[in-house]
Amino acid sequence: MGTGKSTVAPLLAEALGWAFVDMDALIKQREGRTIREIFEAAGEAYFRRLESDLCHELNGWRERVIATGGGTLVDPQNLATVAPHNLVICLDCAPDVLWQRLSAATDRPMLDGDDARARLESLLAARQPAYARIPHHIDVSYRSPDETVAVALEIRRLETGDW
Repeated sequence: MGTGKSTVAPLLAEALGWAFVDMDALIKQREGRTIREIFEAAGEAYFRRLESDLCHELNGWRERVIATGGGTLVDPQNLATVAPHNLVICLDCAPDVLWQRLSAATDRPMLDGDDARARLESLLAARQPAYARIPHHIDVSYRSPDETVAVALEIRRLETGDW
């Protein structure tokens, strides 16, 4: 959340000549409501089931750059579904930088509560073990989207041998 997945992923897709898929946008489109509305009406567990179902569906798609939601790959089953057949990269960001990016956001139900910053820090701490299982990481704290794409392309080149 807030690392720039929805900004970087379409740029990476363009660089590769591939299609871009934003999982949150696809879920919103299919459900006909915002993520916040899904959380409020059906709860987080329902939303996480939608993510898991979509991971299984998207796993068969090729030549796609997919931006997952920030919590999608926290579920080890989701990571186990996508990692064997896809290059998975986690975008890391310093907590202070994330807070600068997210402090004014009103569309982040995972930050709801009396102290959004404390909630963000708690989420990061809780998700850290799951994020650590993702095979590749790019620290985006002080990188531009274009710089992040360049690093992602280098990771892909090293992993696949594609020049």
